[in-house]
Amino acid sequence: MRSTTTHHQLRRWSLAGALLVGLFAAPALVPPAEAAIGGSFVDNLDRFDTARWHKADGWSNGGMFNAGWRADHVWHNGGVMGINLDTTSCPGGCSGKPYASGEYRTNDLFSYGRYEVRMKAASGGSGTVSSFFTYTGPSDGQPWDEIDVEILGKNPRQMQTNYFTNGVGGHETLIDLGFDASAGYHSYAIEWWNRGTINWFVDGRLVHQENGSRGPLPTHPQRIMLNLWPGTGVDSWLGPFRYAGQRTATYDWVKYTRY
Repeated sequence: MRSTTTHHQLRRWSLAGALLVGLFAAPALVPPAEAAIGGSFVDNLDRFDTARWHKADGWSNGGMFNAGWRADHVWHNGGVMGINLDTTSCPGGCSGKPYASGEYRTNDLFSYGRYEVRMKAASGGSGTVSSFFTYTGPSDGQPWDEIDVEILGKNPRQMQTNYFTNGVGGHETLIDLGFDASAGYHSYAIEWWNRGTINWFVDGRLVHQENGSRGPLPTHPQRIMLNLWPGTGVDSWLGPFRYAGQRTATYDWVKYTRY
C-alpha cells in the first residue's frame, strides 16, 4: 500500500463538503421506507435503467458545490455513461449556480459488500471532483454514513479516499495511482466488510485500508452514487476552478457484490 495523508485544512474542507451533501441534497425519488436493500448486480451502463437508478435534476447540493444538477447531463452512448459539466442553464435557474452537471443515484440501498466502478475522470485542470461513492443520510431517514473514491482534477494521478460515520469524517487519505486517471479507464473498488474493515482497490490492487482505529466505520445501508462537480470557496482543497469548456467524466460499468 502506498499513501500520503492529507493536511488538516484539506480534511476540514472535505468534511464541510460532504456535510453539505447530507444537509442540502434533495429527497430521493424513491421514498426511504420503500427502498429495498439491494442484491448483487452488474450494470454495463449502456442504457438508463430506471429500475435501478435515478438522476438528480433541478437542485444543487449547496455550499461548495458550484453547479446545479440536470438530468440531461447524465447520458448513455457507445456503451458508456457520461456526466457533463458545462454552462447550460438548469431548471429554475440552476439553484443560483453558474454551472450545470449531473449526479447518478441508485434507487435501492446497499449494505456490506464490494462496490466497483470502471471510470475515466474528467480532464481539464483544477477545481473539480470526479467521484464514485456510497451515501446515506437524513434524506433516507438515517444517520449520515459515506464511503468515498474521489479524483481531484488538480492532480488526477492521485485518488482521495474518505469515510463518514454518523456525520463524522476527517479520514482522508491521498493514494498515488502511478497513472493519470483522466487519461484512461481504470477500476476502483471499495470493499466494505461487516467485520470491521474498509479496503480500497485500484485495478485489483489493494491500496488502502481503514480498520476503525481512526474512528468507527459506517454501518447503515447506503446508495451508490456517481457525480462530477466544480468547487467554489475551496481552492485550498480542490484548487481554483476556471471554466474553459465542457468537462466530462465517463463510466464503463458499475458492479456490486453482496457479502
